[in-house]
Amino acid sequence: MAGNARPGRHTSRPSDWLLDHRDLLPPAGRVLDVASGDGRHALVVASWGLTVRAVDRDAAALARLRAAAARRGLAIDTAVVDLERGEVSFGEAAFDAVLVFRYLHRPLFPALVRALVPGGVLLYETFTRAHAAVRPKPSNPAFLLAPGELPALVAGLEILDAREGESNGAHVASIAARKPLAIDS
Repeated sequence: MAGNARPGRHTSRPSDWLLDHRDLLPPAGRVLDVASGDGRHALVVASWGLTVRAVDRDAAALARLRAAAARRGLAIDTAVVDLERGEVSFGEAAFDAVLVFRYLHRPLFPALVRALVPGGVLLYETFTRAHAAVRPKPSNPAFLLAPGELPALVAGLEILDAREGESNGAHVASIAARKPLAIDS
């Protein structure tokens, strides 16, 4: 399994981390959902009135997301992107928020930060190495966070909230972080 480390049991329910931090998202604006899969987060954020771009390497999952969005009357822009090949760019200061859930590819962090507008928010949650001790998947340490690693990966962002430990049967690290506002010279 590549960096797209997702356990065998999927749920269509969005992460509690996203729901608990909805107030950090702007009432209107652009959101990037990275490794979106079937779009459980993209769909809920679009239902809140935000403009969503969902990226994933799985074209079939994105097709299911587009169909689900159409059934709900939501416009979600999708793009097939192999997040683990070459230099990935999401643009410069293009999104008010970036969402990443249950996915880890460490080389993407600079692109995630660059994609945020000043004052933009990153909501990130994925599995820790402790998860492999209690569940068979994911188990590759390359796709599991070491203890305390997530805050270091978002260095330069203001950490608004963070947690690490068991949540809903999974061992995860979660962070809500804001890109600093540009400083006038």
